[in-house]
Amino acid sequence: MNASRKSHSPSDDLLRGELTELLPPPPVPELEPEREHALRYAVLRDALDAGPATRPRAPRAVRGPLPRLTWIAAPVAACALVAGVVVLAPGEAPAGPSGRVTAGESTAPGAEQVLSRAALAAATAPAPDARPQDFVYVRSLVAHAGRSAAGGVAALPPAHRREVWLSADGSRGGLLREAGAADSVLSPSLPVYELEHRGASPRPTTLETAPPSVANPTHAYVATLPTEPEALLRLIREETRGDGGDADQRAFRAIGTLLAETWAPPKVTSALYEAAARIPGVTVLPSAKDAAGREGVAVARTADGEQTQWIFDRATSGFLGERTVLTETTAAGKKGTVLGVSAVLVKAAVARTGEQPGGAGA
Repeated sequence: MNASRKSHSPSDDLLRGELTELLPPPPVPELEPEREHALRYAVLRDALDAGPATRPRAPRAVRGPLPRLTWIAAPVAACALVAGVVVLAPGEAPAGPSGRVTAGESTAPGAEQVLSRAALAAATAPAPDARPQDFVYVRSLVAHAGRSAAGGVAALPPAHRREVWLSADGSRGGLLREAGAADSVLSPSLPVYELEHRGASPRPTTLETAPPSVANPTHAYVATLPTEPEALLRLIREETRGDGGDADQRAFRAIGTLLAETWAPPKVTSALYEAAARIPGVTVLPSAKDAAGREGVAVARTADGEQTQWIFDRATSGFLGERTVLTETTAAGKKGTVLGVSAVLVKAAVARTGEQPGGAGA
């Protein structure tokens, strides 16, 4: 027996249309912020892993919020390659670059969230275009507290301009230029005098510096750092082991220096933020200012009576600069005294020392 089929009439379509208007589709629930960040980050990481064809070409100079402040020892002249660092207390109005703050416990949002957003922003940033024969140029504003020969409390001077040219492959001498001081040549080798035997005249020669490392990085070395956060953090801990003190604080400061004083590929920079998020004791500060007066949110870590702070742009999550503040009263000053502050302004690749981005000479 054949079953009969009902014919389809235009009135059925009309009825369905009327029902659709009367019964709108059910709402789609929104993702939790943490889940949304995780999904966005996974998509970005997949895009980066697909290769350079998926990334926009980097401009010759990158300006604006870029990536601290610990200290990278220069290969030669005794000069620090980074500025000092300081902290603003939560709940207080931000102090100026030379002001005082009261250190205390941080408040929400969590430091992990701030670093996660910074990692996302870094993952999509333009890649450095420095060739092996080029120099990585970093321009910043810095101020470091000093004490007189007689002692006394530390005093923070006004911030001044600082420029550094670092050989991309580490084979050539760089240059450090700061307002109010003579230029310092950053040589890949150290000048020494050698004695062949007792009574002989000293013979000038050179001593090669230590190979590139986290504490003595070159642009080429930084580009080879692991992009897996746990592996990167293990390497940083290992290569800063000889510095003594709090191992977690050593790692935090080393990462900050790499962010401020080097120009790493996007995946490496992103991994540095992820590694920092795995360091215990990192907190968040709701408001802080860098040496240029730019206000942002900060993450910080305290050890040995000092707090190191990284400041980020609220809108872009780009690295602005660093500050350091005393969290205990010492011979250097009262609790809350700012010991150093910086602001990273420009990072670029140039052909020679003394050259400005855009081709201007010294």
